Amino acid sequence: MDVRYRVQSVTKVTTQHQVTKKPLSPFAKFQQLDRQNSLNTPPSTPGTPKSPGGRPLFKFTDPALSQSASTIKDRLLYWCRMKTKEYENVQLDNFSSSWADGLAFCALIHHFLPDAFDYHQLTPKDRRHNFELAFKVADEKADIFPLLDVDDMMATRKPDWKCVFTYVQSIYRRFKDEEI
Repeated sequence: MDVRYRVQSVTKVTTQHQVTKKPLSPFAKFQQLDRQNSLNTPPSTPGTPKSPGGRPLFKFTDPALSQSASTIKDRLLYWCRMKTKEYENVQLDNFSSSWADGLAFCALIHHFLPDAFDYHQLTPKDRRHNFELAFKVADEKADIFPLLDVDDMMATRKPDWKCVFTYVQSIYRRFKDEEI
């Protein structure tokens, strides 16, 4: 019995594709930096931010606001509530899920720029439109840089409160002296 074995040589050819990284959105970059910073620092409660002269950076001039809130976060949320209390479909309980449909951003911007768009035409179901409208109007008419990304906001019903809080701070800084 004559058995012959045939050996085949298989050559594996791999090609390299050049991978181009998509730039990180502001939201993703914020989360990345937050993760990096939290690895090296034990969690703590931040104090009131101070200027180089030692004075607080945030100053709430409304006496009712000063008496009703005990922390910067609470004060800012209270300020937002006061500016949006007359708006339908806006209930601000926190800096996360309360902002998830975009209407709170729209109401806050509309409060200061009522001629920019018709708030009453908006619906909680059209989240993408609400975010796009609020961020665009804030950027173009109030010079508030869009720190939040629409796609990131669309990805969840519970956005990162620190990202929302940071963006709302920029709205506050822009409009704080325009008490309407």
